[in-house]
Amino acid sequence: MDTAGLSKITQPPATLRDMVQEQMRDAIIEGHFQPGERLVERPLCEQLGVSRTVIRETIRYLEAEGLVDILPGKGPIVALLNWQDAQQIYDIRRMLETAAARRCAEQITPDRAARLQAALIQLQEAVRARKPGDMFRATADFYREIFEGAGHHIAWEIVQRLNGRISRLRLMTLSSTERAQPGPDHMHAICAAITSGAPDAAAEAVMRHLNDTRAIAERLLARDQDL
Repeated sequence: MDTAGLSKITQPPATLRDMVQEQMRDAIIEGHFQPGERLVERPLCEQLGVSRTVIRETIRYLEAEGLVDILPGKGPIVALLNWQDAQQIYDIRRMLETAAARRCAEQITPDRAARLQAALIQLQEAVRARKPGDMFRATADFYREIFEGAGHHIAWEIVQRLNGRISRLRLMTLSSTERAQPGPDHMHAICAAITSGAPDAAAEAVMRHLNDTRAIAERLLARDQDL
């Protein structure tokens, strides 16, 4: 048998459920569904052209990501954002991301540096295009390179479980004019420190980025709570 024309499949094709999950996740993160809004099965089925089974599976998956809450007697709603939850997320990110950036810088290779720089370019292009869904996926790819370069695979699994809520906070802080430094500038500083093999500078760059966004999130969520 001649197999010369075949190449290894590195990523399986997306299933219908995967595509629905991605669309629903993006719609929640981008604010098309507002916090506290009910997610009604019938309109979702009609709009997406899928069965109730797929919608229910998607809602259960998004509940596990923290993007949906199931309320007794009311059903699924878009999860509310509050500072108490956001504070925990930032604390977890600070521990995991600074450790990953430091370790990645310590054992950086030319190949990893090239991949991280390519991921940064992709992220910058997504930001310029102002497409939130593409931007969040590019940001995840950027951080994946850092965690893989550090060999912190279990830590990356934890970050992925939080990614939906992280992305909601990221969209909120990106739209703020109160930033000490633009997000892309932070990412550039993180990339530069890691690729130059400077562990302390890499950890410090991550810390500056998180401190900046954390302060903005605290102000905005406190303002929403007051309202």
